[in-house]
Amino acid sequence: MLGSGEGRQAVHFGAGNIGRGFIGETLHESGFDVTFVDVNSQIIDALNERGEYDITLAAEGDPIVHVNHVRGINNQQNPEDVVAAIKDAELVTTAIGPNILPYIAPLIADGITVRRQARVQTPLDIIAAENMVGGSQKLREYVFEHLDQATKQYADAYVGFPNSAVDRIVPQQSHDDPLAVTVESFKEWVIDQTEVHNTDFRLKDVHYVDDLTPYIERKLFSVNTGHATTAYTGATRGYETIQDALRDRHVKVRLEKVLAEIRGLLVDKWNFNETDLEDYHRVLVDRFANPRLSDSIERVGRTPIRKLGYDERFIRPIRELKERDLEYDELLKVVGTIFRFESPDDKECVEIQERMTTDNLHDLVVEYTGLSDESLIEQIVDRVILTGQILTAS
Repeated sequence: MLGSGEGRQAVHFGAGNIGRGFIGETLHESGFDVTFVDVNSQIIDALNERGEYDITLAAEGDPIVHVNHVRGINNQQNPEDVVAAIKDAELVTTAIGPNILPYIAPLIADGITVRRQARVQTPLDIIAAENMVGGSQKLREYVFEHLDQATKQYADAYVGFPNSAVDRIVPQQSHDDPLAVTVESFKEWVIDQTEVHNTDFRLKDVHYVDDLTPYIERKLFSVNTGHATTAYTGATRGYETIQDALRDRHVKVRLEKVLAEIRGLLVDKWNFNETDLEDYHRVLVDRFANPRLSDSIERVGRTPIRKLGYDERFIRPIRELKERDLEYDELLKVVGTIFRFESPDDKECVEIQERMTTDNLHDLVVEYTGLSDESLIEQIVDRVILTGQILTAS
């Protein structure tokens, strides 16, 4: 097996930049041999040819992190090899995007079934390292749809699906080397230890906590909301990258005001220390502005329909701030820009722009946000209209 060392075995779904540049690095530094699963034949072939790759950190001196003892499996061409790898693994992780989780669930289910048939009693944890709340438990639902009753009982006993929160900026990039990847130095991975089944190891530099929800919401409402705020606000000013946008005082102030509203929610809901949150958000703005990380507004702003979801990065904090009678006007302003965001290569952007010309805006807001609060719906409708008028006038 090319790339195999003497370490523990991990299977990771998603050999893209986040998979290699964040999760793969952490697994490697924790003593795991990593089997990457992906449909990108170029990356999979390169992993198998070399068994190693380098990560460049976007920091002074551009330090290099070397990752070895890796291999790849193309799950379209060799699904049986994926199942065999899961059979021998102590850990399965994903970084493929929330929408792809249902498509890998049958393979994971087959891997669990084979483990039961082979009477494997080594606990297995399956962790969805995705930008979503409750990702691992959602993956569990998808997987259990493909298990018979006996295997469900086996999985309850031997397979954990601990939720996690991940945070590392991995910008859009292009390299001649298909395995080269550049990431920021900052990284944070938090795992709900109450759902962990295999307690024989702990991943290096990963935080294990009893209550993950505050950390998930801090990350989702700070990093994801803040990044998207920069993208959509920057787009209205004609910028193409996050870094260029943040050189504009208007964009930076909008970001800082949004983060201030988010702090209001996090302090009130989870009793976070406000000074600590201010420091966290100050560092976050610097991370977004890192000149070594050129990240496109088009990439960060893509899939706007998903980002408008009821439990997503804008509507959920707006809902909860309104319930607490706290300020959310800056967040509303950003929602108005989402409806006006244009990207001809993104089907969700195209859909919004097309339907804005044919559908009733009130009904469109209801459909995309899932809201039933009429006063809030009308506030969003008014903001979308005002944003359009401002953009037209400019």
